[in-house]
Amino acid sequence: VQPCQLVVLPYQTLLHEATRRASGIRLKDQVVIIDEAHNLTDTITCIHSSEVTGAQLCCAHSQLSQYVGRYRNRLKAKNLMYLKQILFVVEGLVRVLGGKVGQNPQNQVTQSGTEMLTINNFLFKAQIDNINLFKIQRYFEKSLISRKLFGFVEKYQGNGVKVSLSSKENRRTEGLSHFLQSLQTSQPTPMVPTPDQKVADEEKQISMASPMMQVEGFLFALTNANKDGRLVIQRHGTLAQCSLKFLLLNPAVHFAPVLKECRAVIIAGGTMQPVADFKEQLLLSAGVAVDRITEFCCGHVIPPENILPIVLCNGPSGQELEFTFQNRETPQMMDEMGRVLANLMNVVPGGVVCFFPSYEYERRALAHWESTGILARLAAKKKIFQEPKKASQVEQVLTEYSRCIQNCRQVGGGLSGALLFSVVGGKMSEGINFSDDLGRWVNLVLQPQVGRQSPGKALVENLCMKAVNQSIGRAIRHRGDYASILLLDRRYSRPTTLHKLPEWIRRSTRVQPTFGPAFASIRKTLISYSSEQSLHPKCLSMTGRRGVTADG
Repeated sequence: VQPCQLVVLPYQTLLHEATRRASGIRLKDQVVIIDEAHNLTDTITCIHSSEVTGAQLCCAHSQLSQYVGRYRNRLKAKNLMYLKQILFVVEGLVRVLGGKVGQNPQNQVTQSGTEMLTINNFLFKAQIDNINLFKIQRYFEKSLISRKLFGFVEKYQGNGVKVSLSSKENRRTEGLSHFLQSLQTSQPTPMVPTPDQKVADEEKQISMASPMMQVEGFLFALTNANKDGRLVIQRHGTLAQCSLKFLLLNPAVHFAPVLKECRAVIIAGGTMQPVADFKEQLLLSAGVAVDRITEFCCGHVIPPENILPIVLCNGPSGQELEFTFQNRETPQMMDEMGRVLANLMNVVPGGVVCFFPSYEYERRALAHWESTGILARLAAKKKIFQEPKKASQVEQVLTEYSRCIQNCRQVGGGLSGALLFSVVGGKMSEGINFSDDLGRWVNLVLQPQVGRQSPGKALVENLCMKAVNQSIGRAIRHRGDYASILLLDRRYSRPTTLHKLPEWIRRSTRVQPTFGPAFASIRKTLISYSSEQSLHPKCLSMTGRRGVTADG
């Protein structure tokens, strides 16, 4: 758009070349600013990865076969050739999963197992290595066959197209099936489906509405270079439940055109640390010279004394806090973690957010605390909330959590606030505002373990610390805010790990070998700021977002 000086785009429009071209976005000699870029690598990987199920493949083959059968006499020879090639390719993909087209995928049982292949080996296994996928890609783009097929399905067969059944046995029972269906539809009082059935039906309708579009995206993914991705074949249960998944391993290949065309690319974010793997995966791998990369880092708007990060090495009973995979589920470690929470609940006002490494570990820890009575002790001090697994329920939980803290502050009573159990990398560890009393104390339980000889150790540790930094940033949201952050694992005290924290957090971090001094520091800091806030109300003009990025 020539008159515009500033164009705001979503990630997908900028990072996906076909979408960018279709939208008329020209990057030549432009300045591109990518905000919230801490998840840029993951976004590129997700955009260019693809997955298709056996049910979608069979449905797409059935729809396209019916389309060709209806319009065969009106199609040009070249178009008919490409459509037959697409049918051949889809049939090969179904064959890889251990099924056959033309039969109901719900009735075809496959051998369970998971297999990972390179792109070339996958094409050989599917027996489609003789097909030029690049020409098929161009045919998809020029003919818009996926859209035409979608319109064809809507016009002639409604929203759900049944897979054609070709066997004689199926044809014998087809009339009986139609008769039974007519009896069900004629009933005056149909059975009301449960919520889970509604969700399953909605997901099935969404997945089956345009299966060829899903197949098209998967075939486009197969045009990547052999070294840039892997194919995962998952077989379990019936053919409908099996899936083919393409995983992009080299996001730089799709980010390189953006870097090449633009005059400058500014990658900004509040929690970009650690940046080593970021530069390696997206910039250096894309051919960017080291002297072209300029890194700028500034401090936070809050004063250093407003944040109290503590690495706790031992619990109240002297138990060493090292939640390795081998001992993190032992009763001793879970009890010690519960004692830390129970003790600090007595002095922390308002809201407390406790981040676990996974939903499964959260479930096991809460079950253990319920059996030992620790959960009841926590509930006596603060009302307990849990991060929901469904994204649609997040807003409701946050509203109730906020309302509970506000009521406790105004009315008082036995409860001093609320306790929210969440998951690092979950729905509440990014983009959620726990400012002021919503998050006076953030507790992070353990650090994911990586073997010392693991070839991906550095990458996994960096991914872990990025998620940790995002979780920490949920509590400090404006200049007048204050909070305490407790890193509940001895391994956080390692210099290499501390260096991966943002500078504005690292400079205030204290390593406490024992629980007593840590408890005293948190109690003193929170009481001091609580009394000061009552005399000098906070400035709330920047609650929505920090005014200065932390680690650009």
